[in-house]
Amino acid sequence: MTTGEPDWNDLRYFLATARAGTLSGAARAAGVRHTTVSRRLAALEAALGVALVVRRPQGVEVTPLGQKLLPLGEDLERAIEAMTALARSGTHRVRLALPTGFSPFFTERTAAFRKACPEISLELTSGSRPVDLQHGEADLAVRIGPVIDETLVARKLCVSGWSLYASRVYLDRHPMPIDPHRLFGHDIIGFHENLAGVPGARWVEAYGNGATIVFRVAEMTEMLAAALGGAGLAAMPCMLAEPEPRMVRLTPDIIGSHPVSLVYRREIGDEAPVRAVIRFVAAVIKDHAELISGEPRRLPESGSRIGPVDLAK
Repeated sequence: MTTGEPDWNDLRYFLATARAGTLSGAARAAGVRHTTVSRRLAALEAALGVALVVRRPQGVEVTPLGQKLLPLGEDLERAIEAMTALARSGTHRVRLALPTGFSPFFTERTAAFRKACPEISLELTSGSRPVDLQHGEADLAVRIGPVIDETLVARKLCVSGWSLYASRVYLDRHPMPIDPHRLFGHDIIGFHENLAGVPGARWVEAYGNGATIVFRVAEMTEMLAAALGGAGLAAMPCMLAEPEPRMVRLTPDIIGSHPVSLVYRREIGDEAPVRAVIRFVAAVIKDHAELISGEPRRLPESGSRIGPVDLAK
């Protein structure tokens, strides 16, 4: 390898890859293509003259030397963040991580927040991977599902409801009514193993006997896109499907739900900028709580009433 001066930006991709364990996971965390991660990793390895990771079919493995360099890279990451914070001493940066699908609720209100709190620089990130608050990946996070880390403060905001949907394209092939309890013969959009615990996956497992899984997704936005194309039935969050006029809800009831919470490290909860963002998040979620919860409504066509999946099982 030809050695040279390493680029800090390349080191960021090495840290992201080591944390995610895969190039695709690092790419999602960084908001870039996996080819970008691979290219920047190769550039860092060329600059250092060593191999940092070994690429394998199931993911990447950090080399022994890479493991030794990781703590130094993390120290450098923290130092640069501290330098940036000092340089921006006139403002207070607060980083808020949002689950996939929540960002539109906040982007439409960020201008008003900046006007009300010009001294706070609010930085939003969105994705399905839970950020590591203890390692400083964000200051606050909106999370769906139970929060088991007792070192974090968890403030419940609302409940996220799920229901069963189909696009009008799919219903042209399989007209209503569709019995949500009997999905035999239907095409269904399934879930990646990482999402096996979500309410939609539980519903498919309980009532999808005899149905065909035509596609599996790791992101709910991918499920919405597949459903709109007519790929199959979709058990998904109401907040994503309800605003889309091409989607039809097949039952008025909630088939499962998860709590939505705002979480943060206990030691930052008393900081004035953080408290301001906490109030902002609570207000935004409150304004959209009905959509997020998927409150039952009367359908244009007949549908059977059903009970939610018991997530305690």
